[in-house]
Amino acid sequence: MADIWNYFTRLLGRFEKSSPAEPMIHELINRSTEELADFDFWKTTIVKHRLLNWLADQYAIFQLNPEQIDEGIDFLDTPSSKGFAIHFYHTQYSRRDAQHLFDFLKTKILQLNYHTQISDMRSYNKSSWVETVERHYLKPRIAFDSSEKYAQQYGNVTIENVYRNDQPHQLRFRATVYADHQFQQPFAFKELFNELLT
Repeated sequence: MADIWNYFTRLLGRFEKSSPAEPMIHELINRSTEELADFDFWKTTIVKHRLLNWLADQYAIFQLNPEQIDEGIDFLDTPSSKGFAIHFYHTQYSRRDAQHLFDFLKTKILQLNYHTQISDMRSYNKSSWVETVERHYLKPRIAFDSSEKYAQQYGNVTIENVYRNDQPHQLRFRATVYADHQFQQPFAFKELFNELLT
């Protein structure tokens, strides 16, 4: 009995000391057969269409009058990185919707001649909650030919889904371009955003 108690005491101590750099759990994302079937069904639902329509509307508002966007979203627009963050805690969308949108965005990027560098999940303790971050990190397929500059497309794409105490908190989508002179100019983020919504 003492061995079991010591095991749980050590486990709890590790969990309390966990951090983003030293997560308690770090594993690759592997969706179950049931999750994949539910994802296929979700792609046909009105919820998915409403969510994508809302994203399209908010991006259009952001381009014309950024102060008028919904409190449920922010856009990132710097010279090297462009993207958006959906604040699920300001919406009525479920954990299921957050997870499926996260995976849906990955599938859209893979259709653009990208490959998955890593898809992983980290879980660690914060001051008042347990934070779990799922991440898809995708890179363009680059043909290495020394006679010309490399086509970077939209740069590297990072998609992160953040949960707090297993509730959807935020989805972050970011495209970061290469500033290196060996790369061609990136394609416009607006084109990438439109590809996500088709």
